[in-house]
Amino acid sequence: MVCLACLLPIFLVPIVNLLPLLFDYLLGKIYPLFGWEYRKPERAPPACPYKPAAQKQNGNTNTVGSEDDPGAPGSISKVMGAVNDKHD
Repeated sequence: MVCLACLLPIFLVPIVNLLPLLFDYLLGKIYPLFGWEYRKPERAPPACPYKPAAQKQNGNTNTVGSEDDPGAPGSISKVMGAVNDKHD
C-alpha cells in the first residue's frame, strides 16, 4: 500500500498549475456581470531551469563587489556623529 500523503504531490501539482487559468476563466465570467471588460494579463514565459555559467568578457576576472569596481562608492569625508560645526 502507498501512503496517501505520498500521492498528494502527484495530484497537487497539476491543480496548482491550473489555478491561473481557472482564475482567468472565473473573472472572465464575473466581470461582464458588472459591465466591465476583463483582459487576461500577459504571463511571463516559463524560465529555463538551467542557468549557464557566467562568461568572462575581455579577460576581466573581477567579481561583483571587488574593490576596483568603478561603481563602488568613494570614502565618506565626514564621520557620522561628528561635532556640529554650527556656532551661534
